[in-house]
Amino acid sequence: MSTARAIRAPQHGPYPVGLLAVLVTVAMLFSAFTAALLLRRTANDWIPISWPPLVWLNTAILLASSVALEQARRAARVGRNESVLNWISLAAVLGLAFVAGQLALWRALGNGGVFLASGPHAAFVYLLTGTHAVHVLGGIGALCWAFARAQRGGFSATQHDGLSSVIVYWHFVGIVWLWLFALLSAL
Repeated sequence: MSTARAIRAPQHGPYPVGLLAVLVTVAMLFSAFTAALLLRRTANDWIPISWPPLVWLNTAILLASSVALEQARRAARVGRNESVLNWISLAAVLGLAFVAGQLALWRALGNGGVFLASGPHAAFVYLLTGTHAVHVLGGIGALCWAFARAQRGGFSATQHDGLSSVIVYWHFVGIVWLWLFALLSAL
């Protein structure tokens, strides 16, 4: 009897499948919002609003958090767990700063007389930025999970799929923000 070894595909945890499900769901949600916005903006009552300058700082903060997570991924690939913890922490703090910046942005809009009921464009601004902020908070929760796992030594130079999935989600949320900002600014 021959003792041939079976060739098996590399084993990955549930992260890639779960990530794909989340990304498709979030993409469909924001695609539906985009379609609704594009249809609604053709009405006569569409009055564009101006963004407060704070929106640029918020955008820079979110982009910086993605850079921090890329540094975490690089640190994980070479087994520098302490650096992974530091970079994840920085990304989470920047994520919280983004959400706080969104709250400040909504306050600035309100101070400028732009409220949810001010018109359809204003309503879409609040709806889309609020929905996005909820997804950022979900990403912060995922960063907390990754931090806790890294503290327990759960990532190594050869096994960091969970961290990579969290990072891909975070980058996706950043891309969604850039899309929303461009879409809402152009109308």
